[in-house]
Amino acid sequence: MKIEHLAIWVDKLEQMKDWYCQSFNLSAGEKYINDTKGFSSYFLSFSSGARIELMKGADIKGTSGPRGKLSGYAHIAISVGSKEKVLELTEAFRIAGITIVGEPRTTGDGYFESVIEDPEGNWIEITV
Repeated sequence: MKIEHLAIWVDKLEQMKDWYCQSFNLSAGEKYINDTKGFSSYFLSFSSGARIELMKGADIKGTSGPRGKLSGYAHIAISVGSKEKVLELTEAFRIAGITIVGEPRTTGDGYFESVIEDPEGNWIEITV
């Protein structure tokens, strides 16, 4: 068994698709639209085959507070392959005005990571 994809509700589907594709070198599939349900989505693919689905729904309500601190899914972790790449991406995000939730560090369980917020506040661990 394996996880086939993970899904994230977003408010600004096109902007978030562009941000994820540019930030993590993902490729976007065709936009799916279901006008009857007020739903649209994109599947974004990593070169490894892993996928993220970004979804927008007319009936989805916003949240209050940092999304990484609410009950439910806390974050996604994206492995970038090296400590140097974690440091490089973290600085690039900082310069771009992306919120750094956790500075690069080695965690108690041995991961080297930083934590950022995507433009809508979803937490992403950038790991080796």
